[in-house]
Amino acid sequence: MKPASHLKNLDSAIAAVMGFLAIYLFTRYSGVGISYDSVMYASTANNLQAHGSLVAFDKLPLACFPVFYPFFLGLIQFITNVDPFRAGTVINGILFASVIFLSGWIIEKFSSYQKIYKWFILVGVLVSPALIEIYTYLWSETLFVLEILLFIMAYRYYLQSHTLKWLVVAATVTAIACVTRYVGVTIIATGCLLLLLDSALSISKKAGHILLFAGISMSLLLGNMVKNKLATSFSTGYATPSVTSFSKNLYYFGTVMCDWGNLKTGKYLYPYSIAIACILLLTLIIVFFCKAYQHKISYQVVMIAFIPIFSLFVIITSSIHKIDQINNRLLSPIYIPLLIVSTSWIPDTLTKIKANFKVIITGLVIIMMFAFAYSNLKADLQRYHYEYNYGIPGYNSDDWNKTEIVTWLRKNKNTFNRQIPIYTDAHEAVYAYTNLSSQLVPYAFNSDEIKKFYNKKHFYVIWFNSLYNTGLINLPDILKNTKLTKVETFKEGAVYLYDEPVKQP
Repeated sequence: MKPASHLKNLDSAIAAVMGFLAIYLFTRYSGVGISYDSVMYASTANNLQAHGSLVAFDKLPLACFPVFYPFFLGLIQFITNVDPFRAGTVINGILFASVIFLSGWIIEKFSSYQKIYKWFILVGVLVSPALIEIYTYLWSETLFVLEILLFIMAYRYYLQSHTLKWLVVAATVTAIACVTRYVGVTIIATGCLLLLLDSALSISKKAGHILLFAGISMSLLLGNMVKNKLATSFSTGYATPSVTSFSKNLYYFGTVMCDWGNLKTGKYLYPYSIAIACILLLTLIIVFFCKAYQHKISYQVVMIAFIPIFSLFVIITSSIHKIDQINNRLLSPIYIPLLIVSTSWIPDTLTKIKANFKVIITGLVIIMMFAFAYSNLKADLQRYHYEYNYGIPGYNSDDWNKTEIVTWLRKNKNTFNRQIPIYTDAHEAVYAYTNLSSQLVPYAFNSDEIKKFYNKKHFYVIWFNSLYNTGLINLPDILKNTKLTKVETFKEGAVYLYDEPVKQP
């Protein structure tokens, strides 16, 4: 191998190291960001490592989330003996570095490869506020984004050889992605569509390859769904009807696209979000089928196929079931493919421009690329200024860490009698700060659970004022129906104990 070939990805490696350092700096103050989902993942990993069970902090089987990310965290905990909350910075730093390196590696394989374009992609990924947000939290998207890139790479090798070996590799990556995020089924759809339109395969071979790819890709997901069904009677967790229409979700999708274009000025395009979303998705669909008709299946075409399939799945699913509002986190898996697809035509176009205009056009393109990177970097620095001083928003921020109630819980977690159940209005917060399992106080509409709650002879109540949930029974009602004894009171809430009075003979 020539010496130069050893160094061709040196720039990718440097950018990857910078990515790791970026995550370290963002999370240096108080550690990786922790949300409700983070507590679900970490608690399941803890229980898996300690007891071999896929049970979350609420003592219920994990069903609303797939199993692989908690398994991934549990495996790391088993090897390092460090829990996910403390190891999160290093885990995310390595994952982000891997994503940056693979992005550069993919660009190296482009037929119209140009070094300056590769540097733009590396910088675009490195300073992306969309990705920085994801990789500063303990979220499964951090692993899922990497798996998407691995699928793109594996499928590209399959396109070159059409061998079963690389088809199995691509299918295996897809199978793991499906049990990292349920939305991984969009990778199955992408792979099957590409196989269906692959002109290099005969009809019989095409059918065989589709069946093999789909069978392997769906295997782990089906196993996960059967496990969920047996444990909870729901294959992918309990789902409630959506409260947002298709057009509203299309609007939310468009606002994220506006923000990705420019966080500062993108909001001025919000009124046109639906039009932007429609134009983007229709353009990608048309380009994909034109490329497929011309038998030009490449890296870019694999990405072009994935983006609208993933996007429409999220939009349609959000219109059927109630999930989080479509936001940067939900759409983060398409950020890198969209960045590459929306710019990969530039090197090809520049090579076709006449020499008289080439320098001018190239200069303008470089200025536009610099402006895009600068606007992202500026947004990163503004966020860094806050998070360096107060921590990542969530249960690891000063808004929580420096409160009296959290300080007390951390110092006195061993004073709780483990035989007495704990009820609270934020059971994930209790676990995040004490590692103690607790239950939500009953929902106001559930009369049976309310009756069971008030019939208990002993229980603790840990109440956080800032997280008042109108769906739950409230503290005044509990105080009215039981004689709670105050253990400690704080500005942010209180801890109570209920002991049923001993009946006199």
